[in-house]
Formats: sequence, structure tokens, C-alpha cells
Amino acid sequence: MSTEIEAKIKVEDLSVVRRKLVAVGAQRKRKDLETNSFFDTPERSLQLADRGLRIRVAIDETGTSRCIITMKGPALPGEFKNREETEFSADDPPAVRKLFENLGYHLTLSFEKRRESWKLGGCEVELDELPYLGNYVEIEGPSEKDVESVRRSLGLENLPLIKTGYISMLAGYLEEHKIKDRQIRF
Repeated sequence: MSTEIEAKIKVEDLSVVRRKLVAVGAQRKRKDLETNSFFDTPERSLQLADRGLRIRVAIDETGTSRCIITMKGPALPGEFKNREETEFSADDPPAVRKLFENLGYHLTLSFEKRRESWKLGGCEVELDELPYLGNYVEIEGPSEKDVESVRRSLGLENLPLIKTGYISMLAGYLEEHKIKDRQIRF
């Protein structure tokens, strides 16, 4: 169990950030197409408690697939998005889904995300593209100081921070635009 410390910033053009990453010596790790599936009870007990339960299946450029199960706790105080996070890998996403369903959790929303992962200054820098929502940079690190340092080195310090998770942002967009589909794909 750890605490996620993250700065999320909306950007117009990921190629500008990518060029800056190269210029400051960041290391590119991989590029994935993710499917993020979120689960909750029919009463939305996790959402009401500001918690999240997710199965993420990521397929990289070589076709290799990874499955990561995540439970996120409620938001903690701080300038950046801070929350308890428990993650582990699994080999069988359908079995995990069946387990969740047997425990009373059902799929509430699933969405694809294109993610390019970089490493810089002890932080993970993610370049994200999502259907309907656009382009984002996430900087996750061991401390707020490290995250802020990487944010400045990428020239993103003057852009507003977003503390809302993609699941909430996308759910709000779908509701506002009266889109009933709960499996969002590119």
C-alpha cells in the first residue's frame, strides 16, 4: 500500500511535451493502449466514499498484455492529487471480473486510454489521450517537491492542476452529453 502523489494537467498537444521530455533527458519506457474498467456496488458505495476499484489491461507496442488491479482510497489534503493506492498484478482479467461480481461489484464504466510512459527526476510522466476528454500529462512521484520539480522542468507550472480522476471526468461528460454507452473506445 502506498500513497499516490500526482499532478494532472490538461494540454493541447502531447507532441510539445514529448519534445520537452526528450530535451531534458527523460527516458521513454513504453506506449500502451489501456482498457480501464471500474466497478462499484449498485448503491455506488465506493463512489460515495471517494474510492475506486479498477481492472486495467494494458497492451504495449509489442502486443504484450499486463493486468493491474487497483483500489484507490479517498483524496487526501495537499496541492496535488494525493490518495492511498493499493495495486497488484493478475494473470486472468476475466477471473478478476467474475470475483468482483461475486462480491457484489458490477462494471460501471470502461474506457480506453492511450498512454505513453516516461521516467524523469524520480517521477513517472504519463502522456494520456482519452476519448471525449483529450490530452493530459500526469506526473507521479515520491513527494510533492519531486512532482513540482518535474512539472517545472517540462514548462507546465502555469497550467492548472486537475484533481479529478478520469473516471469522474468521463462520467460527467457522458451525463452532460446524454451518452448512454458505458464502454468507451477510440
